[in-house]
Amino acid sequence: MGAAIGALVLGLSLAPATSATPPSDGPEQYSTQTVAGPRSEIDKSDNIEHLANLPKQAPFNTVEAFGTDIAFQKNIAYVGNYDGFVVYNIANPKKPRIVTQVQCPGGQGDMSVSGNLLFVSTDYPRTNNTCTSEATDSADPNAWEGMKVFDISNPTKPRYVSSIATDCGSHTHTLVPDKTDENVYLYVSSYGPKAEFPNCQPPHDKISIIKVPRANPAAPEVVNAPVLFPDGGNPGQPDGVRETSGCHDITVFPSKDLAAGACMGDGVLFDISDREHPRVIDQVRDDTNFAFWHSATFNNEGTKVVFTDELGGGGAATCNEATGPTRGANGIYDLTGSGTDSKLAFKSYYKIPRHQADTENCVAHNGSLIPVAGGDFMVQAWYQGGISVFDFTDSTKPQEIAYFDRSAFNPNELQTAGSWSAYYYNGHIYSSGIQEGLDVLDLRDERTDSAKEVRYQEFNPQTQPVYEN
Repeated sequence: MGAAIGALVLGLSLAPATSATPPSDGPEQYSTQTVAGPRSEIDKSDNIEHLANLPKQAPFNTVEAFGTDIAFQKNIAYVGNYDGFVVYNIANPKKPRIVTQVQCPGGQGDMSVSGNLLFVSTDYPRTNNTCTSEATDSADPNAWEGMKVFDISNPTKPRYVSSIATDCGSHTHTLVPDKTDENVYLYVSSYGPKAEFPNCQPPHDKISIIKVPRANPAAPEVVNAPVLFPDGGNPGQPDGVRETSGCHDITVFPSKDLAAGACMGDGVLFDISDREHPRVIDQVRDDTNFAFWHSATFNNEGTKVVFTDELGGGGAATCNEATGPTRGANGIYDLTGSGTDSKLAFKSYYKIPRHQADTENCVAHNGSLIPVAGGDFMVQAWYQGGISVFDFTDSTKPQEIAYFDRSAFNPNELQTAGSWSAYYYNGHIYSSGIQEGLDVLDLRDERTDSAKEVRYQEFNPQTQPVYEN
């Protein structure tokens, strides 16, 4: 399916940010190998219809320009990319179109949106904080990493407003609503400190908390950097369990003042009643099956958490028979107790039931709840394992109820591809493909059909709302 490209923003300077600037010719930024398009061979369940695919467009159509996370607002989807982000109009899910593309390299490109503000993570060291920066060596003491803030009052022309550096950059971030709505808080997760990195010295057992005043988004401030693991966290295991040195991702459940952190070697439950001072209230480990605690999702009642294990870092084939059904899977936990006395109690694992080829990177990745009252259903990306919908109403017996799975991106060689994020938003499933672009799916199942009536004006999957239907 072709794309209707409205405007292509090739680069943005920090200030002033009202006009486009051609990007620097950094040879490290782009691959010469372009993506031909997603594979045509599709295996899917009968209760899913593939409505649309919009392939990656130039200049984001290279194999190194990974498509990543998604944030939604009204009829717009903001999709992150290692080289910037893409703005899609999804008013007609059968015919999504590209509104604009913002070229702003920095790796990962984690996204969130609130009102007129879009927040974008920069995860790789850059020569400066502009969108025309170039990659630099991690040993460069002047390297910049952190958060960028854009004004999206006009989604066709995102305007770069401000930036702020954070220790070890921003691999991911989570938007946390202020109880007064005067500010936006961002919990910034980063990890991987090394002694030779001057801006990322170990130990790094903390997150960075940024406050962005809505009335003055040009003045973001790091208001706290709490050390979450004063004991150092999980020291790691020689068989692949990752040492804890910060968090990979955090999901907040504001209505209950709780958050769940996936922190490499640890699964963590937080009390966030004081937004600037989150407090660890429980901590769990699974050194037998979990190698890398990657992300978390609450159920709608806030009584369960689904943690994911990114075994192999997302680039390995771990959905094969040799790896087995409990490694590279989800861990489902019930919350016992209440409030600050809440505890995490393990119940079961969930992994897709189809073996993938050894040339397909596959592991549990980003997903969201399907808003069904009275039941717990989740849609989830599994890289080249495709998209899985599963029922975890019974925490001890999760079951897949639908799936969508393409054939291998390269049947002869393992190359990183597949669904990075798969989320349910306003009646449809939207998937951001690493190489595949944007996919739109229609789930047609009597167990989940009531979700089609739930509508959000704004949806950041790591900032979980409470729904009714």
